[in-house]
Order: sequence, then structure tokens, then C-alpha cells
Amino acid sequence: MRLLLTSDNRIAVEQDGGVYDVSSVFDDIRYRTSADRMPRVLGVFLDRREQIEQAVASGEPIQVSGLQAPVPRPPKLIAAFGNYREGTDRERQEQDMFLLSPDSVLGPGGTVVLPNHPATIFHHEAELALVIGRRCKDLPADERALDALAGYTCGIDVSGRGLGRRGPSRIGKSFDTFTPLGPAIVTTDEIADPNNLRVTLSVNDELRQDFNTSDMEYNVPEVLSFLTGYMTLVPGDVILTGTNHQGLGALQDGDHVRMEIENVGVLEVDVRDPQKREWPRGVDQEFANRVRGSVRA
Repeated sequence: MRLLLTSDNRIAVEQDGGVYDVSSVFDDIRYRTSADRMPRVLGVFLDRREQIEQAVASGEPIQVSGLQAPVPRPPKLIAAFGNYREGTDRERQEQDMFLLSPDSVLGPGGTVVLPNHPATIFHHEAELALVIGRRCKDLPADERALDALAGYTCGIDVSGRGLGRRGPSRIGKSFDTFTPLGPAIVTTDEIADPNNLRVTLSVNDELRQDFNTSDMEYNVPEVLSFLTGYMTLVPGDVILTGTNHQGLGALQDGDHVRMEIENVGVLEVDVRDPQKREWPRGVDQEFANRVRGSVRA
């Protein structure tokens, strides 16, 4: 099942080439603002699968003019440090994660706006994103952890390098529009193995990132187990599982970005830079080599 949030705030399911409005299944959900709605929907989503399927079976396809991010403002937005072996057989690095601003989320078809900050470069990072569907704490590091998920979606972690304190600072990843998500939440039963998915990202039709999630240092259950060892996760939380940095390159004014995860979906966004800064086109090989050698990013 592929769960969508339309631009006119309808909760919908994409199935067999059509999109079906299933908002009526969640009519009893109360929320303060539209940002609160999807986390509350996801809190009951796993228990209402049968009702959703009935709504699709009895409904007619609808026309959709656009989509929002499937979770426009997650309660928590969390990202993994590195978490890829970068195509090497090196020992796993110490596992770690950090928080991003929930207000950095951007929907499909949106525009990443590069801010007026003196970054040395702005990189794209294609990532498999996990969407939490049940309140959970201290999950095991095996397939049982996947029961806590509503599903998977595509995520791009836009990264402004050279900002904040050197070393552990990740402040350059939390600007508004810097975390595109979508287009849909694909339920776990649709994905046989989240650690065997091809991920690609192209800029202006130039293929840059092309890797498989099998290269993760810590697989999806291990990521969930590690994180819930520190904090309780709640429905609507989104976790970015890291990226393989081989293939990163600059984002700049006028770029069109297309990210795809096998069996999960295609996420497309544009880039605007009011300052019209320019960096070399293509892959940032120096950065890729540095990450392959040692550090997280």
C-alpha cells in the first residue's frame, strides 16, 4: 500500500495506477493544526488497514493536482551519521545519529532554497527514510523492529558544508526546505528487504549517486534498535538512514533533482539560489575520497 497526502489535504492511497481518497477512514481523528494530522493518522493506520482497503475497493479514482510530503512536519526528524561502508570492506564505524529541524521538510515538486550563508558547497544526499507507525522503545536489532514502521519513503538530506563549529556540527542540514520527503509512505509488506534496494539520484539528468542499501554499516533493524535505546519513537517520526557519499555533488540555482528508490518511489525537486552561486558540476570526487577514507558526513 502507498499512502499519500494530497496538496488539498486528502489522505489517499495509490493502487493499480489510480489514487483513492480514504480520508473518511480517519474522520474521527482530532488535531490542532494540519501539521499534527498525519502523525495522528499514522498512529491508527496500522490498525485500520482493513478499513482502508475497503474504502479503496468501494471508491472511484480521484484526480490529484499535487502532493505534500507524506509527513509534512514530523514530531522528530532524525538522521544517521554516515552509516555506509562507501563500497569498502572496512570495519563499521561507531553508530551515531543527530536531530534535524522538522521544519526543514519539503514535499514532492517543491523547491530547495539555498540560504544566504557562507557554505563552502551544498550537497545532495539520497537516503532511505523510515516512517514510524507505533510508539516504541528498546526495539530488538532484528526483523521484529520493522513492526514499528508505518513504512518507507524517499528522503534527500541537503547539506550545507562548512557552517557552524568544525567537527560535529550539522547545523547546515536544517535550513527550511532542506529535507525533501515523499512521494508516498510505502508499507513494509511491499518491501521484501529494506537492505537490498537500489538508490539513485540525478541532477539535470546526470546520474550521480547510485548505490544499494546493502552497503549500510548498520541495517534498518539495527538503526531502529540503536535509536530506541536512547529515546521513545512515536507515530510520524521520520528517520533518515544515511547515504553512500560516492557520487555526491553540488546543488545550485536552476537544478532539477530526481531521486529514486527501487519499489519505493521517485522524488523530484528543484533548486533555487537567490545569490546564483556556482560550484563545479558533476561528482565532488575529493569529498567522496575523503569520506571513503575515514570520516562521517
